[in-house]
Formats: sequence, structure tokens, C-alpha cells
Amino acid sequence: MLEVLTLPLILAASAVDAVDEDETTLALEPIAVTARRVANLQPASSFAATATELRFDPQINLQARGLPEGQADITVRGGLFENTGFRFGAVTITDPQTGHYAVEVPFDPGFLASPQVLTDFDNGLNAFNAAVATVQYSFVPVSSGGSVYAGVGTDSLYHLSARAGWNTERPGGSTFGAALSAATSAGDGTLDNGDHDFRRFSGHLQWRTAGRETNLLLGYHDKFAGWPGMYTGFASLPETDQTKLGLALLDHRWSTRDGWWEVGTAWRWLENDYDFDRRTQESGTPGSFEHETRSFAVALSGLQRFAGLDWHLSGQFTSDRLVRSTDLTHGRFDSRSFGSIGLAPGREWLLETGSTLSLRAGLRADFSNRDENALLPIMAVALERPGERGTDRYSIEYSRTSQLPGYTALNSRPQGLFGGNPNLEREYAGTLKLGFSHEGGDWLVRTALFQRNDDDLVDWTWSEGLPFVRQANPVDIDVTGFEGLVGWQTVTLELTGAYSWLHKDADYGSAEVDASYYALNFAEHRLTLAAVYQPFPAWEIRLDNEYRVHGRNALRTSGDSAYMASVSVAWQPAAIPSMQIRLVADNLTDSDFQEFPGTPPTGRQLSVGLALGW
Repeated sequence: MLEVLTLPLILAASAVDAVDEDETTLALEPIAVTARRVANLQPASSFAATATELRFDPQINLQARGLPEGQADITVRGGLFENTGFRFGAVTITDPQTGHYAVEVPFDPGFLASPQVLTDFDNGLNAFNAAVATVQYSFVPVSSGGSVYAGVGTDSLYHLSARAGWNTERPGGSTFGAALSAATSAGDGTLDNGDHDFRRFSGHLQWRTAGRETNLLLGYHDKFAGWPGMYTGFASLPETDQTKLGLALLDHRWSTRDGWWEVGTAWRWLENDYDFDRRTQESGTPGSFEHETRSFAVALSGLQRFAGLDWHLSGQFTSDRLVRSTDLTHGRFDSRSFGSIGLAPGREWLLETGSTLSLRAGLRADFSNRDENALLPIMAVALERPGERGTDRYSIEYSRTSQLPGYTALNSRPQGLFGGNPNLEREYAGTLKLGFSHEGGDWLVRTALFQRNDDDLVDWTWSEGLPFVRQANPVDIDVTGFEGLVGWQTVTLELTGAYSWLHKDADYGSAEVDASYYALNFAEHRLTLAAVYQPFPAWEIRLDNEYRVHGRNALRTSGDSAYMASVSVAWQPAAIPSMQIRLVADNLTDSDFQEFPGTPPTGRQLSVGLALGW
């Protein structure tokens, strides 16, 4: 592969496969890392962010308002934007105001390994306030060197990003590393009033020694994004959203003779100023939609072998506050402390046939000073059968999870542009999954069939009699789904294809609902194909494809199906191996499909970038 493709700023570095650990040593416990399932890690419209790699992930449905790096919701298996958590090391980052800002993480993605998507038992044990899934990140080793990437594109686009790292070995065999990153981007957008202006600064300190690793990450971003009908779904409204966000995260992981432990803590501050009409200016009064939130979290996870069992443990405590708001003033409280702790013993048996049978089962407790508490079961049984052509794995898992709604749903005025409900209660989800996977040689196959029952899920709905009002309503939904993924690779070609199917039965009770902005805005059928091809040593082509079919939604004015693609072509001159020229095109087909009903999509975006590494 091209050397420059590993530049830490352009592409997030892949984690190194861990080796088996001898129980008598104090090496770091191996972390399971999945291969990348998307091809393009650099967008055409901005610098890369945590949302970029999720755009075509087969397990994730990213729904963007304009460019994904500006504002995007992350959903898994037909859940809502508040049902997916983002976990870094041991700690999950939450946004008290709304799950719309859950993916707002001001870290250079080059500091992070490729994400895993935790569902079912793993989510039931490790999730914090995320009923359906958790996107899990680990930290890559800091290395000496750096890179600069500059790009220009259509619609007056320019972006610039730089990263520099330093790593040194200390006495005793430990290593210390430090990295700094800065990025800026601006452009007019593919629609009128679709402009953006982003800035991000982040740093990473890392200390590694035998059996121990400590990571400190600091980040800040200031993002302004405009897009017609961004949240309202009315394209006649030139809406804007500006967020200023600071995040500090400290994580420490160490191994013991009987397992491993990991602790983490995070502090997050967010200022948000949303305007549904940029032609008017409001400040400090109702209707200005100005908010400030702060949150603090501490978390612990680990695995300890005791009394012949593997004891899996995960827990987190979070305290948050709605510091000020011009509009979230109609609820019962503006601060909350809540937490979760899960414990699940497990055991493996080696069968006479050479297969391995494993069982994990336990309980999870969710608690809060503002809501009811919950005690929830989790369970997983798996059988692994090695063979000449690879390993087959069969599994059955059940998890029951819960979460609490954010302040936008709880504290918005009962009627208006965004109607809230202070009486919303704890949300629950129970998921049963049957899984099969095969890994061997150049092939990877994974399938899952699942049934999920959502109780009191908070959705935002619309009725024809009140067209300019959306309302937060609880809904009970039965979700049935299938996921399938096939991966194949050679020396010069990598292919990953996936298909998912979803079906929902919804019950809104007595609420008058003619359409749903979120819960019923899902792809019934979705196909993705990622391809990375290197026809010559100095050239590389990356292609992401997605085809989706949605059910009818009374708010959507575009068609209900779409094909979208992103492609990039990279050239590394032989005379300058540290340089790369890359052409990137997003929404290659210029699809007009509305990912959010009524909100116009971003059009085709083209850019060319120059990267230099050292």
C-alpha cells in the first residue's frame, strides 16, 4: 500500500492486532479490533472528523443535515439518534441537551483506532445511556512524524489540517508520546445558505509501559453550519447551528495476572446557538435557542478470572447540568446524576470435538436521582467450531437495556416548533439475536437475525392538523431485522459488501401521529459495498456505494429510494514518496434523496487535496 496513505492526519491509523497473552506476564490485555468496513476516510467537503468513517459503515445509518461533518445523527438497527453511545476507552461521552450532538467529538480521528459497533450482550454490559448500540474507540500508539493536508473544491471550499507527533523511549522500557493537531475548513455549500466554517484543535499525550497505558486527550472545536430546513424540515427556512465544544478525557488501562482493568474520566462543555431563520437575529430571549451544558463522567471496566469464571464488569457515573437556556425552561429539573453498572460471569468449555462452548450471563443496574431505577438481564451463548476452511461461530444473545431522554425532549415548551414533554420516562429495549459468522482464508461472513422491543421510546412526531409543530411522544415499537456482511481481499483488492433489512410495528397510543421524523424514518432495505483497489504501486482507488429503500413518509418530498456513492483516486509520485495527490467526490450521483424528510440533501461535492508527510 502507498506509504503516504498511512499519514496520521489523512487516515486514522489501524490498530495493531494483539497477540495472546501468557497469564504469568503483565502485558496489556488484547483488544478485539475489526477491519475497516468503509473505503473513504477523507470527505470531499471538509477535514475528516469522527463522523466521516461512519458514513458508509454497514452497521450504522448516518443521516446528515448538509455535510456529515457539520451535523449528523447516528442510528443503528433502526434506533433513534439518542440510542447510540460513543465510548472512548472506558468512558462514554454523552450530550445532556440532545443526541443530535452525540457524535460531536473534537478529537483528530488519527488519534483513534477504527471503531467497533457494540450491540446485544456487549452493548448490554458496556453501554451507558445507549439502549441499542455503542460505538467503541481505542487509542492508537503515538508515533514520531507528522503530516499536512490541504484541499480546495467546488462551492468555494478550502480546508487545511496538520498533525505532528513525537515519541521517545524512557528508562525502563516505557515510551512517552505527544501529538498536536489543528484543522480548519470553510465553504459555501451545494445549496444557498448551506455554508460552513469549522475550526478544531486537539492534543494527545500517551504513556506506555509493560502492562500499562495512559492516554490524555484534549479537544476544542468551533463549528458554524448553515442548511435550509436543517431541523424543521421546511426548506424555506435558512437555518444555522453553531457549537463551541471542549472535551478533556483521561484513560488508564493495566493488566493483572488474572485479567485487566480500565478506568476513565471525561469533562465536556458545549455552547450551542441554533437559529431557525438566519435572516432574523435573537439573543437571550425565548426563541433564540441558545444553550450551554456541562457534564462530568467517571467509568470503570474490566475482566478478572476468579473461582473458575471470567468476571466481566463495566460501570459509569455521570453528572450533567443544563447551565443556561433560552428555551429549555419548561421541565422539572435542569441537572441530573445517573449511572450504570453491569456484572456478568462467564465460562468456556473445550469440547471433545475441538469446538469451544462459552456462556456469559449477568445483570445490569441503571439508576438516576430523577427517574426510576432498573435491573436488567443480559446473556450470551456461543459455539465456535474450527475447521480446515476456517472457524464457524454460532451465537444466541439477549439483552435488556434502558436510557433516559435528554433536556430538549424534557424541557422544551409543550407546544411550539419543538414540543417537549416533562413527563417522559425511562426508555427500555429488549433484544434477542441469533448470529452466525465464518472467518477463514481471504473470506469473512457475518449474519445476524434479531428482534427488538422498544418501550416508551422517545420519538418526534408530526400531525397534519399542526404542520408547523413537532411533538416528543413515547412509542412502543417491535423491530425485526437481518444483517449480513461478506468480506474478501487479495493483495491489490479489498471488497466488503453488506445487506440489512428492517421491519417495524409502532404503537403511539392515543397520540395523533401522521408522520415520524425519526423512529419511522429508516431504510427497510440497505446495501453497501466498499472497494479499495490498487491497480499500480503508485495509484489507489477507493469507492463506497450505498443503495437504500425507505417506507413512505408523509413529510418526505423526494423519492423513497436512493443510490449514493463516494469515490477517491490517489497518486503518489515516485520521485516524492512523502507526497500524495488525492481527488475526492462525494454524492457522485448527485442524489436528491432526503435523509431527513423535508430537509434537502447536499449535492455533489468535488475536491482535490495535497498531502505531505514526514
